[in-house]
Amino acid sequence: MKTAFKTIALIGKYKNPETRDQLLTLAQFLTGHHLNVFMEEDTALHSNIPDYRTLAIDKIGKNSDLAIVLGGDGTMLTAARALIGDEIPLVGINRGHFGFLTDLSAEQMLDGITNILAGKFDLEKRMLLFAKVLRDGQVVSQGYVLNDVVVSRGSMASLIELEVSIDGHFVHKQRSDGLIVATPTGTTAYSLSAGGPILHPSLDAIALVPICPHALSNRPIAINSASKIEITLLRGEDTRVHLDGQLNVAFHEGDQVLVQRADKTITLLHPLGHNHYDMLRKKLHWG
Repeated sequence: MKTAFKTIALIGKYKNPETRDQLLTLAQFLTGHHLNVFMEEDTALHSNIPDYRTLAIDKIGKNSDLAIVLGGDGTMLTAARALIGDEIPLVGINRGHFGFLTDLSAEQMLDGITNILAGKFDLEKRMLLFAKVLRDGQVVSQGYVLNDVVVSRGSMASLIELEVSIDGHFVHKQRSDGLIVATPTGTTAYSLSAGGPILHPSLDAIALVPICPHALSNRPIAINSASKIEITLLRGEDTRVHLDGQLNVAFHEGDQVLVQRADKTITLLHPLGHNHYDMLRKKLHWG
């Protein structure tokens, strides 16, 4: 097989026994075509796959040409976050529920991967956000985000009060369960269930979506992706900031979270002819 991808890393949702069988099938298929295969080390360990060379997930980008991810959107998020900055493309094989980030079905993965290796794919860059949590002017946590930054109340039943500014301009105060700042990719995640708009991935935009606001006039808005967002906690106990649902930090009264577009992107490879609207219609069961 002639392909630009000579070394391929496999990353799997290893808590599912069926995923192990598919990982082995895919690895055997790739090695049978004389391609170099690495197994992500935790995937190999927990799936009991000892016969392939392994790499830590944060080493994959520098030692592979392509990463294939078997799992759901959560597995894809983990892989994408670990590979930020390496410019390695990702392909998703859906083993989850909705799979907005994972295009290929497990049943058709070999045909799909064959086409991608042959150069029959659509390449898409997805924007990222970068968030910093400040306490007394000092950074206490920071990180990249593919889906969303979420400020939310914790175990306490009471609402929290937030102040939101964009590009240094005061926008509003809100009492709510929290606020979601979502990339276009993230508008089909938590933002969607909170009533936010679905943004096409090609849009240079960010969505701000209140979570159960006390005032019905607090509505979701979409802003230019060049905007700088500042959120201050005015009142609230046990409040937290979550980055992609995978990193979270305590958010105290007076703390701020600063969010802006990152200078890095994530590269996804889709089957040739992939259409975002077709995907939405299928996943969301539109007419």
